Amino acid sequence: MQFPATELVLDANGAVYHLGLHPEQLASKIILVGDQDRVAKISRFFDVIEHKVQHREFVSHTGLYKGKRLTVLSTGIGTDNIDICLQELDALVNIDLVNREEKQTKTSLEIIRIGTCGILQQHIPVHSFILSSHALGLDNVAHFYPIDFSPEEKALLNEIKQHIRFPDQIMPYLSGADTELFKRLNSEQVHGGITVTSSGFYGPQGRSLRLESKMRNIHLQLGSFQKEELCIMNFEMESSAIFALGKALGHACTTVCLGVANRPNEEFATGIDQKMDELILYVLERI
Repeated sequence: MQFPATELVLDANGAVYHLGLHPEQLASKIILVGDQDRVAKISRFFDVIEHKVQHREFVSHTGLYKGKRLTVLSTGIGTDNIDICLQELDALVNIDLVNREEKQTKTSLEIIRIGTCGILQQHIPVHSFILSSHALGLDNVAHFYPIDFSPEEKALLNEIKQHIRFPDQIMPYLSGADTELFKRLNSEQVHGGITVTSSGFYGPQGRSLRLESKMRNIHLQLGSFQKEELCIMNFEMESSAIFALGKALGHACTTVCLGVANRPNEEFATGIDQKMDELILYVLERI
């Protein structure tokens, strides 16, 4: 099968259209960040930087950290951008861009998102590291693809839906992180559990300013869910699409976030630079 120009979109230089990358500029170990300024904050720890590419909000640096070749890529905010990033990252390694044909031998990428989040558990302080075992998607990206969710994912989603009443227009989905990658990043320094991915920061996360949210106090309902030792830990805006699309395409994905707010305690961090550096180094040592 050959992918036409309207499906596999490349720029005038033959790079994937949005990320602006060529295959040789991408490492197999990838750190995704929302904030484009955070790319340089990570790559400054590299021993060598091979490539720096920027197109729109998508900034990428590829280099070496203690002998490991890594790419750091900014996605911007939201699962709509994740759809672009995951599809184009996969195309870079699993499609022959010159002949526009799928490669017979597939490459599996290792993708870790480093981000910030709102904590949903009252006892967990701000500046804590939250590691995602699963992502509960309140967005709609995965619904556009024929993704085969596992029986375990479907059962856990059903238990959450029995515990929490979502607005009728919301169709949640749930995707697990890569178990090996989760184990590698797990330790006593992190809090592991379910991450909720929202399609917005205000109303979709239950915040009400001048426009009332239909999901007011949803953070308290989510935080009260527990299945054995598994709890819903945090709110953010990207992981569900990373996990669902990544797994469907054969890539290993998880997310680790720095908690900058505790929603039940109505507490917001005043500074995060030092703790973010600690989280970055934590991931760089384990990726």
